[in-house]
Amino acid sequence: MAAKAVVCYGSSTSSTTLRPVLCPQQLNKRRGVFAVNSRRSSININHKSLSFRPKTSLRWNLEATGIPTSVPVRVAHELHQAGHRYLDVRTPDEFSAGHAAGAINIPYMYRVGSGMTKNPKFVEEVLSHFRKHDEIIVGCQLGKRSMMAATDLLAAGFTAVTDIAGGFAAWTHNGLPTDN
Repeated sequence: MAAKAVVCYGSSTSSTTLRPVLCPQQLNKRRGVFAVNSRRSSININHKSLSFRPKTSLRWNLEATGIPTSVPVRVAHELHQAGHRYLDVRTPDEFSAGHAAGAINIPYMYRVGSGMTKNPKFVEEVLSHFRKHDEIIVGCQLGKRSMMAATDLLAAGFTAVTDIAGGFAAWTHNGLPTDN
């Protein structure tokens, strides 16, 4: 039995010698076995629905490789309003000078002399406030420490970690709510 495939390129199709059909227009003809609904971005296989959302898939792929998703502060604020918990990884002095409303402070680094050193108990301290499946947005002052912290959290098995691009400086610059 020869295999055959239909491949879509924009509005045109071409045929090769492989099956199954790879063109969404052709897939809809095979309703009981395989159907694509382009409006909801979902795929149905044998009447079992598998959801496909490009942003979610991209996020999972990045997090699976240990690279955290980074979002602008306005998106981070919306996530915070939707129930994501805010982890502020700045130093205690930076945090006490002002922080996002409802943020929890667990420093990723401490000031030592004129430099900084990593908090050796960072992940342990995070685990005392968060579960590994909690939806967490991570922020610092400018975005560098939070990206490193988010990377460490993903490596430690946290599954829903999002970095805040631009950090607390961008948060305040955009007039988002703070506690002092």
